[in-house]
Amino acid sequence: MTKTIKGNAGRTPPEPSCDHAQIESWMERQVPHLQPILRLLDESIRATIPRLHYALKWKRPFYGLPELGWLIELAAYAVSVNVMFLGGADFECPPPLGIADRTRYVKVTTVEEAQDPVLHRWIEEASRTPGWR
Repeated sequence: MTKTIKGNAGRTPPEPSCDHAQIESWMERQVPHLQPILRLLDESIRATIPRLHYALKWKRPFYGLPELGWLIELAAYAVSVNVMFLGGADFECPPPLGIADRTRYVKVTTVEEAQDPVLHRWIEEASRTPGWR
């Protein structure tokens, strides 16, 4: 029997906050070799998307805008950081990996990958693409 993937349909979105301190605290608790990657990603997201709201739910940071919903979610694992674009399926050239519904993601394992211009273009595209509400 095939299992149906429900995506975010049954999950309650995080409560938005303008306080970035919770994201800072979360990054400090991650494994040391991923912290520079997380900081670069966080800086890139904040520099690219003005007026961001933040949240920490399910031990993951979320970045969003009131008018578009949650746009980006980060997930730190032992060897990589997954950058999830919650409306990524609607991008002109979507990230290669997909989960459910409209979410697409990319695995980042090095500082060089975190500085990739393609990743930066996806962050820019996320700033104008409706995400998860």
